Amino acid sequence: MTCPTEGPVLATENLLTDNPALYERTFPDSGHRNARFVHDLVTEFGTTPDGTAMRLLDVGSGTGRDAARLAELGYVVTAMDISPRMVAYARAKYPGIAFEVGDARRFGTRERMDVVTCLGSTLLHLHSSADVAAALTGFAACLRPGGLLVLEMRSGAFLLTDRGRRELLDEVSVREIEWEGVAYTSRTTLSVDLSAQLLRRRRDWTWVGGEPVVQHTAWRLLFPEELRYLLHTSGFDVLAMFDQPGPLTEPAWPGDGTRSAALTGDRLHVIARRSEQTSER
Repeated sequence: MTCPTEGPVLATENLLTDNPALYERTFPDSGHRNARFVHDLVTEFGTTPDGTAMRLLDVGSGTGRDAARLAELGYVVTAMDISPRMVAYARAKYPGIAFEVGDARRFGTRERMDVVTCLGSTLLHLHSSADVAAALTGFAACLRPGGLLVLEMRSGAFLLTDRGRRELLDEVSVREIEWEGVAYTSRTTLSVDLSAQLLRRRRDWTWVGGEPVVQHTAWRLLFPEELRYLLHTSGFDVLAMFDQPGPLTEPAWPGDGTRSAALTGDRLHVIARRSEQTSER
């Protein structure tokens, strides 16, 4: 096995977002399951005022796979990610879609959207309640009155269950990925920071020809009632909140068509409508 001419980029605290191709090797997802999840919910809960194609903003678009599949389904997609490297990769791969670099707390759109999506726990990378509220208020400002917000994320309530503590805190996740002729190994451990209400992640990377890298990231732990309140104060009416099925659950969306409101699973799915009374930002 030979080493590539250049090793991976190490620009931030996340090796995978710094190296989008490695990210896609690690998480080989086509985007179809997320797109179907969004489309089915929008079909059920949404309306298009004038019958034209729905305008959709994908927040935390990563390598662009979900945005590309949603465009194939007929949405007029604008996509945003905070990582310039992810955006550059997505632009090169899907030149027909508008990808922009932006921060969810401060991002705005030139025209009102019919749908905003924020999937894959993107919202949980905002650690303070003020930042989460700023993002949700910004999502409302991007939407037309009656527009829909679709969220998909880890559920803080899962850690209140025996299964959640066992699966998240007692196990070490090991992945082995081959990329550009090099075998990469990641070992991931999780811990809870109670005072900050965060699920902290330590990821140790090793590969042939490279120095070991240790990286630290975290997700905000949001609980269902807390999230309902933040959505309400940000200008949304919650239409549905369920733990399964979803794009990352087993069985995966749509499952048997029955949604569980027990909220004891490891994923939390929310669809909310921008209130007609929400003031413009």
